[in-house]
Formats: sequence, C-alpha cells, structure tokens
Amino acid sequence: MNIKISMTLTVLACLALLAGCGKHDEHPEHGKAGAQKADEHAGERIMLGEDERKRAGVRVAALQEGELAGEITLTATVKPNQDRLSHVAPRVPGRIVAVYAKLGDGVKAGQPLALLDSLEVGEAHSAYLQAASEATLAAAAFERAERLKAEEVMPAKDWQRARFEHEKARAQLAAAAEKLRMLGVQPSGKSGGRAASTFPVYATHAGTVTEKHAVLGETAKPDESLFTVADLTTLWIEANVAEKDLAAVRMDAAAMVSVAAWPGETFPGRIAYVGATVDKETRTIAARIEVANQDGRLKPGMFATANVATGGARKALLAPESAVTLLQGLPTVFVEEGGGFEARPVELGERSGGKVAIRSGLSAGELVVQEGVYALKARALKAQIGSGHAH
Repeated sequence: MNIKISMTLTVLACLALLAGCGKHDEHPEHGKAGAQKADEHAGERIMLGEDERKRAGVRVAALQEGELAGEITLTATVKPNQDRLSHVAPRVPGRIVAVYAKLGDGVKAGQPLALLDSLEVGEAHSAYLQAASEATLAAAAFERAERLKAEEVMPAKDWQRARFEHEKARAQLAAAAEKLRMLGVQPSGKSGGRAASTFPVYATHAGTVTEKHAVLGETAKPDESLFTVADLTTLWIEANVAEKDLAAVRMDAAAMVSVAAWPGETFPGRIAYVGATVDKETRTIAARIEVANQDGRLKPGMFATANVATGGARKALLAPESAVTLLQGLPTVFVEEGGGFEARPVELGERSGGKVAIRSGLSAGELVVQEGVYALKARALKAQIGSGHAH
C-alpha cells in the first residue's frame, strides 16, 4: 500500500513539473519581448557610416513651410499648330515626274515641292496659247483700223467690227488665263509657243515637311495630299480638363509644359482655348495651350504634362519631388532620426515647380533626405528581403 501511494505521489510531482514548464513558456515577460522585437523590426532604421553616406550621396535638409502656387496638373499631347499647317495637293490629276522635297525638310513659302504632268493642264495651256495668238492678231487688226479711221478711209461699221473682235479676243485670253490659274498654274508664254503640260505644286507657307506621300511616277489626285507642311515654331498642347477643375482653368492663364525627353525643363505657354462641350465618354473638356518652339525641341506626338496656374497661393509643407519614392506601393520619404534613416509613408498634395506638398506623415523641421534616396531605398528593400517581409 505504501508503495502505491509513493508511486502516485511521484506521478503527481512529474505532472506538476510539466505544467510548470508550460506556464513558464507562456510567461508575460516572454510575450512582451517578442512584441518588442517585432516592433523594433517594423521601425528598423538604416544605419550608414560616414563613408557610406558620402558614397551614396545622401543629403538632408529640414522640412519647411512655403507658399504653394495654385495650379492644376493636366496630361496632354503635343500637336502641330493647326492654323499653320497645310496639306499640299494638286487641283487636277497628274503624274509625278519630279520630287524636290524630302521628309523633314524646311521649306519656304512658294517653294516648289514636286513637278506634275497633266493632260488637263496641257489642254488648258494650249487653249491659252491659241487665245493669246488670236488676241495678238485682233490687236494688230484694230490698230490698223484705228489708223484707217483717222485717215477717213475705213467705214465706221468696219472699224466697229475690228473693235469688237479685239475686245472679244482679249476676253477669251483672260478666260483662258483664269482657267489656268484655277488649275493652279500661272499663265506663261515661256514655253516657246508649245503647250506645256507640266506644273509644280508649291508650299503655301514656310515650315517643315512632316508628311510626304509623293512617289515618282505615281498619279497624284486632288483629294490626296502629297505633302503636309507644318510651321513648328509654335505648337499646340492639347489637354483634357476634368469637370471638377473647369472653374479653375481660365483663358490666357499661364502654363508650364514638361516632357519626358527633356527632364527638369519646362516650356512656358498660355491657355488659348477652352472647349464649349463635355466629352460624353471621358467627361472632360478639351483645352489648348500655345507654346513657342523656336529651338524645335518639342515634337508633335510627344506626351506632355501641363501645370496650369489657377491663381492664389497657400502655405504648405513642401518637399522636393526628388525626396519622394514608392516603397511597397506607398509614397515614402526617408527621414534622418536617431543616427539613422527611417522610411516614412506620407500623403502627398499638389505639385508645383519641382516641389510637392506633404499633407501628412511629416512635421516641420524634420530632416528629410533630398539626395541619395534611391541608395536608401535599395538598402530598405534588401533588408526586407533578408527578413522575409518583402511585398
């Protein structure tokens, strides 16, 4: 009996010992330590030595409040000035026998671009030469009649007939010349008395050949453009304005246009047109900005961003756009704190002149990394991957 009691007490002691071990694992101090470790990892700072910082080009500056000019940002497309663009085509069909202009050529007003051969022009020129010959003969006959009438040798009715024939021939010559002009050909007697069927097509204004469809030997038609000539010294920036922003867009408002081809540069312009109707599909209103392009750096077809001034200004915390990067899909700024750099998600506001308003996430006076952001981002991503928290 004593043996059984002894064994029972031994078993109970073992169970108590095991239970004690289990409670020890769930001790509150251990839970706090684990949470603290997780918190430390979540707020982990990037530590850089002085040499590393210099190599990464890290530069910080205190976040300050400044004035943010009122403006809206529009997506846009660069297009030719439609008021200075022409499609060159002949007025009558003709075979292309010479091409003088190439794609991209700069041309002057009145410069010949191609030479065409047309049966219709040949017939019209032949009629003009015949009318010119008849007018010459009629003029000579009338001049003779004038002399004879002065000498009282020619009867009055013969003089009147000569005068009538002279005026008739002049009218026929004028009609033949006008027909040539209507065909786009200037009347000329330089063909040596033979009807000429060739004629040039001209540039109507100075500009650049932006399209060329003239091919030697092919037939040109009046409804098909041979060349497109555009004056690219002034361009149109076509933008779409959302309904909610329409009240802020005013005629003649200043705008700054930027394109990916010239980063960091802006091209000044002004609002020249605001549409009168709303697009049913996009619910936007068309707007046009005119921009000078004397140096030719802007090209039709480029995508552009236009910052349009809306008037007024307000105070805001401003950071350089270069200070903001995307980290885990969120706008993030690196802040120098506690001897290291901490990634801080922020809420962004309007942008103006290379700066962006910080709505939340930062306070005035905090040291924000303005240069070397990508080096810190690379270190942050590497740390996340190493700890298995990359997303």
